[in-house]
Formats: sequence, C-alpha cells, structure tokens
Amino acid sequence: MTTVLIAIFVTVFDQLVKWIVVSHMELGETIPLIRNVFHLTYILNPGAAFGLLPHQDWFFLAIVAVLFVAFFVMRKRIPEKPFYFPAAVGMLLGGALGNGIDRVRLGAVVDFFDFRIWPIFNVADIFICLGVGLIAFYFWRHSE
Repeated sequence: MTTVLIAIFVTVFDQLVKWIVVSHMELGETIPLIRNVFHLTYILNPGAAFGLLPHQDWFFLAIVAVLFVAFFVMRKRIPEKPFYFPAAVGMLLGGALGNGIDRVRLGAVVDFFDFRIWPIFNVADIFICLGVGLIAFYFWRHSE
C-alpha cells in the first residue's frame, strides 16, 4: 500500500507543479532565482534525460507500461522492510507516470529546473532518480 500511495502522491505533486509552471510562464521563459546558477526555465522536452531519443513517445510510454505491469506482477514480492524499498518503487512509478501523462497530453515532457550546468529537469525526474538510487542501494546492501 505504501508503494501505491507514494506513486499517487508523486504523480499528483509532479502534475501540480507542472501545471503551475505552464500556467504562469511562457514557453522558453526563464526566471533567475540565483543568477547564472539556478533558474526556472520552461521548456518542452521531446526526449528522455539529456534530450536523448527525441520524439520516441511510444517507446517511453511502453517503458511506463512495462514498469506498471512488472509492479503488478511482482507487488506481493516487494519487501515491506526496509521502508525505503517500497517507497523507492513508488517514487519510480509515480515519476514515470507523471512524465508519461505529459507525453500523452503534450507529446513532450514539461521541464523547468535549470541549474545552467545540467540539462533542465522536473519533479518527476527527481523522484525517478531517487527511486532508482534507493533501489540500487537496497540491492547493493542485500546482495548475496
């Protein structure tokens, strides 16, 4: 249940933040929060991380579908402890779904966090990275 609740929270939070960005900024607009270090820059990314594989929406949506099928098939085998493991799976699923919703609605993903030395990203991307990192940490700690 933790996994599903976290996935729902991440998806809703991601979509809410993206809605705020789209509602209050023009496409391409940048707002410096820390000049030349951290800006909010509204872009539509047609690819994956770093803009890789642009306009491959069906491929990315297929990955989201595979993640959810794998979750539903394996859900009873997800360990409840440590707490971070089911939470990590929820973060990964919620982030994937958040970006998947953008791909269906817009044909691209809304990105806006701009550190100037790194590609622009969004809330879903943060949770995907956290989820994958925590899952990797779990398997590193529990490998035999």
